[in-house]
Amino acid sequence: MTARPLIGLTLDAEEPGGYSKLPWYALRRNYFGAVAAAGGLPVALPHDPALADAYLDRLDGLLVTGGAFDVDPALYGGGDRHETVVLKEGRTAFEIEILRGALRRDMPVLGICGGEQLLAVALGGTLIQHIPDAVPDALAHEQPNPRTEPGHEVALTPGTLLSRIVGAPSMAVNSAHHQAVDRPGEGAIVNARAPDGVVEGLEHPGYRFCLGVQWHPEYRVDARDGAILDAFVEAARVAARHAA
Repeated sequence: MTARPLIGLTLDAEEPGGYSKLPWYALRRNYFGAVAAAGGLPVALPHDPALADAYLDRLDGLLVTGGAFDVDPALYGGGDRHETVVLKEGRTAFEIEILRGALRRDMPVLGICGGEQLLAVALGGTLIQHIPDAVPDALAHEQPNPRTEPGHEVALTPGTLLSRIVGAPSMAVNSAHHQAVDRPGEGAIVNARAPDGVVEGLEHPGYRFCLGVQWHPEYRVDARDGAILDAFVEAARVAARHAA
């Protein structure tokens, strides 16, 4: 049996209340389940930037997850912070450190939703701080229907890694974001857009596997979502084999 590559997943952080009277970490179970179903061995990564290299010494792939917060515009020269922007500074400090470390090592990376936005920033790109204020006639990117259902479709850019993985010109996706990638960064390319032109995915062909999607493929609202996780885990498996 082929060994499962070790996939690190970044956690969300919550203040006291609800689950615990003390600060706590959280992540939806379907993130872990999707990685395991794709053949990976998922592990959670607590937020300690000083441990980023030690984690990376052991990991074969990095998945940067989403969450109900935003990347600080100070990290990408975005100017004044929009009134809707919510920060989790400790989480972002860890995620940007481990993400940049993974890129330096050419480790396979997958960014989902906010993770895709952070990937753009790590690659030198910028973000739109609030879609309704920046995109005329924008779709409801914070969809009113459940996240287990599609919110809109995206068109995939022909010839991109994402297009080859999915094998179709478009996908139905769920949508839970008020920010989006503006510029994807030096050398990075846009691989998916919504009908209103909003960037829905990016990748960098200069890396072994460097992919970000604005939606949540772990929900599998489209039959092709599983292919994204499969391709990421397979890239991590190949990377681990070459490192052995």
